[in-house]
Amino acid sequence: MELTIKIIAADGSVLSETRGGDEVFLVYRQTYAGGESIVIEASEPGFVWLTLDAALPPVMVFTSGGAYAFPVPANKRKSYAPQAFNGNLHRISARYAQPHEACSRRNLAFNPLDHHGNETLFPHASANVETRGEAAFAARNAIDGEKANDNHGFWPYTSWGINRDPAAALTVNFGREVIIDEIRLYLRADFPHDAWWRKASVSLSDGETLTFDLRKTGAAQAFPISEKKVEWIRLHDLEKAEDPSPFPALTQIEIWGRDQRIAG
Repeated sequence: MELTIKIIAADGSVLSETRGGDEVFLVYRQTYAGGESIVIEASEPGFVWLTLDAALPPVMVFTSGGAYAFPVPANKRKSYAPQAFNGNLHRISARYAQPHEACSRRNLAFNPLDHHGNETLFPHASANVETRGEAAFAARNAIDGEKANDNHGFWPYTSWGINRDPAAALTVNFGREVIIDEIRLYLRADFPHDAWWRKASVSLSDGETLTFDLRKTGAAQAFPISEKKVEWIRLHDLEKAEDPSPFPALTQIEIWGRDQRIAG
């Protein structure tokens, strides 16, 4: 197994590169000028721990193999901590996960490195609508791990905004079959600015649809379920409660379970 980390400039030139076996580090002693991408290449599919910036949490993700490119944020910084990707000293790390780490029960929907163009690093969130196309309301915010929800529009109050669309739907793709046993929802709770949903449905890739009753609260709303083998889930049919505000939104979705590749 081999891992490679690269910093690619806007013109495609390689600014810095390092490669190694099961674990690799890159220290980049330059200020990001704009338009760079951090590229992680894995020689084969598997579970990888990644840290792309000291201001972002380490995360264990599943790579389908090949290259993953993370655009260093420039004009979309509201989704990230103010100190992220700033300054002239950056440490990036990647390592293949140990089997006992990959088989643990965890939130399978956690990926602060997700973005619209991501096709190789899972989980990946996508939606049929986002409020005004703004980064602070993008689908990826629903799986970034940020749960502060009594405000909105800037980090750490990131959320998935539905632009008042009753047909809004959010899909979380795991990139492989996993076993899930619990769904947790954190509604955005910037009341009275925010509204809330009284019901929500979750469809599973196995064809089953679950419906949950929700409450007006910013606390986690947890729904244990019998074990299901799925490749993706979709949150939809969000039924708004009677509330004068037109702005319900989702701060975070957590899908708890374990990995099918390891559990067998």
